[in-house]
Amino acid sequence: MDIILASGSPRRRELLERAQLDFTILSVDIDETPLDNESPAEYIERMVATKADAAIQKLSETSQADHDSLTSPFIILTSDTIGVLSDGKTVLVKPVDREHAYSMWQHMSDNVHEVWTAVQATQVQLSPIAEPSTSKTITPFQIINQQRITERTEVTFIPLTTQMMSDYWDSGEPTDKAGGYGIQGLGAAWVSRINGSYTSVVGLPLAQTLALIKKMTKSSVDTVNS
Repeated sequence: MDIILASGSPRRRELLERAQLDFTILSVDIDETPLDNESPAEYIERMVATKADAAIQKLSETSQADHDSLTSPFIILTSDTIGVLSDGKTVLVKPVDREHAYSMWQHMSDNVHEVWTAVQATQVQLSPIAEPSTSKTITPFQIINQQRITERTEVTFIPLTTQMMSDYWDSGEPTDKAGGYGIQGLGAAWVSRINGSYTSVVGLPLAQTLALIKKMTKSSVDTVNS
């Protein structure tokens, strides 16, 4: 079954490549601004669902030849990673500037926060139909199955000084990462321990994602054979 990773994240791409999966990349851009009074669970679930919708919309705007190259049904994989402070309410997203990053880091310093990564697998079927007005064949996309998981990992930071935060921000690494740090990069020096999935903190809980894909693929086969 074809898999489309609807993400421009190089970290997610590299993790799937480690699993030796065949997949294609489809980058999507959405508004990631949290809504007022939106809980972390509501936010992250909205993000993966919105990314899936954006991917389907982007596919629908491609040519018929591109549609024909897809094996139906196929899976669109979307993912989103956030940090959540120990209060269980405050969402740590990508920093918009230095001041925002410092504010998050001061709360995370010498403290435990959680990193949540949600993964949604959306199974889509091509449904060619004739367009009455032109007698041409168009290919709408029909969602036939959706499943979602959320992996939570506890991360403990060492005490951070202003100089440490300044040096890290100046490295350029924090700008595109939830919570403003990358555990696979220079940010690893701030992490004293984790409890949970390391790959989830990187951006994709690999073992759980592979199990999700396997479950959806099996479900599709069972449906065909029933």
